[in-house]
Amino acid sequence: MHRSAPRLTRILACAAVPVMLVVAGCSSDSGDKEADSSASATPDATKSEPAVEAAKFAELPDPCQAVEAKTVKSLVPSAKSKNGTRSKSSDASVRGGCSWNGLADKGVKGSQYRWLDVGFTRFASDQTLGSGAARAGDEFDKQVKKTEAADGVKNVRTGSVSGIGDQATKITYDQSKTDEDFRFATIVARTGNVVVVVNYNGAGYAGSKTPDAETILKGATMAAKDAVAAVADANAKTDASPKATDKASDDSAKKPSEKPSSSAKSKSSD
Repeated sequence: MHRSAPRLTRILACAAVPVMLVVAGCSSDSGDKEADSSASATPDATKSEPAVEAAKFAELPDPCQAVEAKTVKSLVPSAKSKNGTRSKSSDASVRGGCSWNGLADKGVKGSQYRWLDVGFTRFASDQTLGSGAARAGDEFDKQVKKTEAADGVKNVRTGSVSGIGDQATKITYDQSKTDEDFRFATIVARTGNVVVVVNYNGAGYAGSKTPDAETILKGATMAAKDAVAAVADANAKTDASPKATDKASDDSAKKPSEKPSSSAKSKSSD
């Protein structure tokens, strides 16, 4: 009778083992199912948010060097500062501008005044706001409408321009300032995710004639072509560095395989 108690204890201990294994097995199955469901849900979540198109340009050119020196000399022959006056900007990689102006004294024939300015605005791609190109397109439209609706403008004419960036619009108009008649031409252009705005205007003083609209438009077009080309050039220089680095790293990776190791030499001699 005294032996029955220990025997009963051993039986109960053995009976408890399968219960523990079953519990452990259940918890393991549950964890696997949760992991599987989590893994299967991840691709679906990714597919529901397509990536926005990457922005084409990451840099802006120096605005005061964007218009070629020969163009500036031609359009503003008596510029006060040949290097231009830089616009204030809190972030030069996003927004920048430069202007030139001067009065050419023709003596008894009067004087000719000229003003030229160029402005750049770059838009980054954003998952919420959209691609840089689309955002630049919206800004392009705003700039065209803003120019057309400027105070005091008259004889406004608007038209598309080919050969300048991805899209470009010309706006010509007249405006009276300082008791003189000014002729204006504005070119609004978009290249990728960058908007370029060029303003060129002129007036005659002291009996000198007001420049004709065709001359002013031609000048604005020249400057706009320079400015758009400068955007591409600024980013071509930026892109060149990584490529050179990649090539250098590729060459260094190949060098060890080109030169046999000492162990390889010993094996070949054997």
